[in-house]
Amino acid sequence: MNFNVRNPFYIFVTLMLVAVLPLPQDVLAQEHVVTAADLHRDMVAASQARDTSQAKVLKFLSTDPGRKALKSANVPYQKVQKALAQLSDEELARLAAKSEKWQADFAGGKLTTNETYILIAVATALIILLIVIAAGR
Repeated sequence: MNFNVRNPFYIFVTLMLVAVLPLPQDVLAQEHVVTAADLHRDMVAASQARDTSQAKVLKFLSTDPGRKALKSANVPYQKVQKALAQLSDEELARLAAKSEKWQADFAGGKLTTNETYILIAVATALIILLIVIAAGR
């Protein structure tokens, strides 16, 4: 079987396929389901939420228990900042919520000396975990 582009049969079949197979409707759509303004607003909100979460964690690490945890783990503050930037939004939000709770408990005097040491140990473990996660990415 010889395929000749100028053969009228092949030209006819090609034209019929083009006429019969319409373009998908979404290609012809004039209006997008999500507007550019909506996308921009959502991106700004997500960025602000991430910045807020990161600020909460860094604020906790600048407190006395946070500094003790960094010191006991021999981890520089700058290394933690870099590791935080590599966490997902969900991981960062969870860490921020825990940091905020620990900071409130510590500031409110709800923690005994033993609980403070436990908090420092947990914070140290979280910092090490954070660095390991960031190093793996």
